Amino acid sequence: MGEELVPRFVPIPGGRFIMGSDDGNDDERPARDVRVDAFHVSVYPVTVEQYAEFVRDTGHQPPSLRDLPLVVTPQHELPFRELAATYVWRGGEPPRDRGRHPVTLVTHADATAYCRWLSGQVGALVRLPTEAEWERAARGDHEGKRYPWGDDIDASRGNFLPEPALKRHRGTRPVGGYPPNGFGLYDMAGNVWEWVADWYAADTYRTGTTDNPRGPAQGVFRVVRGGSWVSHDIDQLRCAHRHKVPPDTYAYSIGFRVVYSG
Repeated sequence: MGEELVPRFVPIPGGRFIMGSDDGNDDERPARDVRVDAFHVSVYPVTVEQYAEFVRDTGHQPPSLRDLPLVVTPQHELPFRELAATYVWRGGEPPRDRGRHPVTLVTHADATAYCRWLSGQVGALVRLPTEAEWERAARGDHEGKRYPWGDDIDASRGNFLPEPALKRHRGTRPVGGYPPNGFGLYDMAGNVWEWVADWYAADTYRTGTTDNPRGPAQGVFRVVRGGSWVSHDIDQLRCAHRHKVPPDTYAYSIGFRVVYSG
């Protein structure tokens, strides 16, 4: 397999950092001192061309419009289908000229299936990051800041939607098109929401462990992080922002990146 078809990883040192935000939403409070072990994280979200290798090798269902997720209500079905059409794979093949874009239209189960497959390719136990690992990676060397680059919103730093009326004229962009954060990671805010491993609990910051926290053992919602190209609420781009969705969710704005321990 070509090197570009295997995600490139960078090491994140273990240690302590402040997770959450006392100025954020209720489920981000209290900000707390958390410790995570060292891990490696992919430099970019998993791309269409990388996911295509998995689909071809395993026969896994390619990104498509299937049973609509619970988050798509009847009144939103038509616009959802229209916006998703650009990202649908036809005849098992990905959209042309989008190989370097982050893969979308993937559920949490699709993302974990890719992790299992990639583990066999790279000889390490690849998985989705925990919320704590994701936030540690997103903050880089800007601990305590709102965004991966600092405290001020900056349209030159990420792919988001500053003007909602432009939604039909925007979309995902190739990975790596914006400056990296302090850990050398790209697209940690904007482009696509990223699945993490954790189930969602509103009170986990008040009741959960602070040593390699992994969220509750079960739940109703999963967590996505980082905002996306459809985020016109810039609050969603903050490092501490938590967004909960049913695990059957798939969308033109949700992808993932991967990690392994050590």
